[in-house]
Amino acid sequence: MKRFGLIGAAGYVAPRHMRAIKETGNELVAAMDKFDSVGIIDSYFPEASFFTEFERFDRHLDKERRKGNKIDFLSICTPNYLHDAHTRFGLRNDADVICEKPLVLNPWNVDALVNMEQETGRRIWNILQLRHHRAITDLKQKIDNGPADKIYEVDLAYFTARGQWYHHSWKGASQKSGGIATNIGVHFFDMLTWIFGPLQRSIVHLHEKDRAAGYLDLAKAKVRWILSINQEDIPQSAKEVGRRTYRSITVEGKEIEFSKGFEDLHTTSYAEIIKGNGFGIKDTRPSIELVHTIRNTSPVGLKGDYHPILKK
Repeated sequence: MKRFGLIGAAGYVAPRHMRAIKETGNELVAAMDKFDSVGIIDSYFPEASFFTEFERFDRHLDKERRKGNKIDFLSICTPNYLHDAHTRFGLRNDADVICEKPLVLNPWNVDALVNMEQETGRRIWNILQLRHHRAITDLKQKIDNGPADKIYEVDLAYFTARGQWYHHSWKGASQKSGGIATNIGVHFFDMLTWIFGPLQRSIVHLHEKDRAAGYLDLAKAKVRWILSINQEDIPQSAKEVGRRTYRSITVEGKEIEFSKGFEDLHTTSYAEIIKGNGFGIKDTRPSIELVHTIRNTSPVGLKGDYHPILKK
């Protein structure tokens, strides 16, 4: 049984991590969040120590470590801009780190964390759960086994409606979240580069606070993509059945169905990480570099090969 600490216990994604720790037969011994709306802990680890002040959480882990009760893993579910600092904290506490997406906001932060891994002898693991989704792994296998010189035509659309609160939270602040392409898109960009190879060219057609779109040349694909958190962009067919999320990936005009199958992906991720088979820093680097490029590229407008949804 591995001992876990967790930072960001009141966050949206934290229950998935608690469930993953529980379902892999391990123990959450200490959690921290500056907000105290964390009753969800009772559903998984009611005996876990809880702190609302980082300094007391730090002291607690240090005291336990000196008594021979150190944590084996630190799970990080905090706002994106804090991932770097909290990852460093975990490594300094002689723990491996499991970090939600994105690991960091800037490529040079990746280099610094590589150095810290080497200095501490601990590992940094990333939650890249789409790499465990059956439909996505089947697609990767198909591409890997296909013609080596084939360039695929890919369209990606991901809409997930968010209310006004989003823009008043850290998620709406680009310097904290990385903006929409990073905050809601990084998993998809990771998936695309994992399947179709590294980035060769990126064009941004549209980049606003609630939607973004562009074009990618990857080693084995030409990708038109669009992301949105605007309720008005949800297709009517999805609205009619009460859905506030719409995902669509087509490869050579054929839809890849992956609207289901997300329920257990964090547990699968944890199981692989604990066995030493998780995704490390080198795996997450391409998507960090890609979203950084998108974030710092001026939109060209509706020119060239843009996503067909933009016509509407």
